[in-house]
Amino acid sequence: MESEATGPMLETLWFILITVLFVGFFFLEGFDFGVGMLAPFLGKTDTERRVVINTIGPFWDGNEVWLITAGGAMFAAFPGWYATLFSGFYMALFLMLLALIGRGVAFEFRSKLESRSWRQTWDWIIFFGSLLPPLLWGVALANLMRGVPIDASTNYVGSFWDLISLYSVAGGISIVLLFLLHGALFLSLKTTGVLRDRARNFARRIGALTTVVMLLFVILSYFETDMFTARGINPGMVPLLAGMALVSVYFFLKAGKDGWSFVMTGITIALSTVTVFMCLYPRVMISSLNPDWTLTIYNTSSNPYTLKVMTIVALTTVPLVVAYQAWNYWIFRKRVSADDHLDY
Repeated sequence: MESEATGPMLETLWFILITVLFVGFFFLEGFDFGVGMLAPFLGKTDTERRVVINTIGPFWDGNEVWLITAGGAMFAAFPGWYATLFSGFYMALFLMLLALIGRGVAFEFRSKLESRSWRQTWDWIIFFGSLLPPLLWGVALANLMRGVPIDASTNYVGSFWDLISLYSVAGGISIVLLFLLHGALFLSLKTTGVLRDRARNFARRIGALTTVVMLLFVILSYFETDMFTARGINPGMVPLLAGMALVSVYFFLKAGKDGWSFVMTGITIALSTVTVFMCLYPRVMISSLNPDWTLTIYNTSSNPYTLKVMTIVALTTVPLVVAYQAWNYWIFRKRVSADDHLDY
C-alpha cells in the first residue's frame, strides 16, 4: 500500500530534483563555458588571457560537480533512463567527456611554462573544451524533445548520425550563443578596465544574435516537437518569461546594469531548462518509432524503497553542498585584475 501511495510522488520528486540539478549546472557552467570560449579573443595578451581564466579559476571544478551529481541521481533514481540515454548518446557523451578532461588539464598546465606556443596551445584547448560541451548538450536536449529511435526493449537503435539534424544543430548553436552571452556578462562583472569594456561590448553585439537564434529554435520546436501542446499550454508562462528575460538583457546593458543583465541571462537559462523538463514530464525519452515505447519516470524508476532512502540522503546533504558553494562564490566575489597572482 505504501508503494502505491509514495511511488508516483517520489518519482515526480526525483524528476524535479534532477531538473534542479541540470538548472544549476547550466546556469553555473554556462558562464564558465562562455568565459572559456571568450578567453582567446577578449584577451589580447597572455596577461589578459590569464586574467580572464582567473575569473573562473576558483569555480570551474565546483560547477562541474552539478553535472556529476545529476548523472548520479539519474543513475540511482531512473536506471532505465540512464541506461538508454548513456548508451544511445554514448559517442556524444564520450566527446563531451574528452573536452571536459582536456579543459581541466589546460587550466592546470597552461601557466607551467613561459613558452608562448605552450600557453597558446592550452588556450585553444580551453576554447574547444568550452565550446564542445554546450554544443553537444544543445544537440542532446533537442533530440530529447523531438524523440529518438527507441524500440520496445527500451534500446536506442539509431546511430550517432541520427542525432544530427537541422533542428538539433540549431539547438546546439542556440546554447553556445546563450552561454557566450552569459560568459561575457560574467566577465563584465569580474574584470576591470579594458577587459571589462571588451566583455560589455561583446555582450551588446552578440545579444541580438542570440535572441534571434533562440527565437528561430523556438519556431523550429513548434514544428519538430510536441513541446507546445503536450501539456495543453501554448506557449505557457515559463517559456514566455524566459524569452522576456532574454529580451530585457539589451535594455539593462543599454542602461549600464551589467549585474541585472547577468541575472536575466541566468533566468533565461534556468527557465529554458525548466521548460524542456516540464514539457517532457512524465516522459524522459520520447520514442520516435512508437509512442508506446516512450520512456517515462514510471517505467524507468527504481523501487520506492530506493527512492525513499535517496530522498532522505539528498535532503540532508544537498543543502550543505549548496551552502558551501555559495560561500565559495562569496569569498571570491571581488573583481580580478592583472595585479592578482593566481596560478591558473
